[in-house]
Amino acid sequence: FRFKDSLAEDLQSADLVISHAGAGSCLETLEKGKPLIVVINDKLMDNHQLELAKQLHRDGCVLYCNCSTLVETLQSMDLSALKPFPPGQPEKFASFLDKVFGLQ
Repeated sequence: FRFKDSLAEDLQSADLVISHAGAGSCLETLEKGKPLIVVINDKLMDNHQLELAKQLHRDGCVLYCNCSTLVETLQSMDLSALKPFPPGQPEKFASFLDKVFGLQ
């Protein structure tokens, strides 16, 4: 894709999303309820993408691979094994902040 202001329409019509493991890309895709394969960029220093991909995989929400194993992942994937991503609970975070700052 060339740069777009929003991928919302593309995500809505997708049956499968293959993306880098950036937090925004992963969360936006998972919140839409779409199956997701994240492709790790092995060349990044301090590879936070790998940490995120591994955690989302442990949670059962995504499959992950690198560029050299993408074809194998596509051939062996079982998307029915993926779990739905739990919805966010911003009210719990707001309550936590209220307690930390003594507003409650």
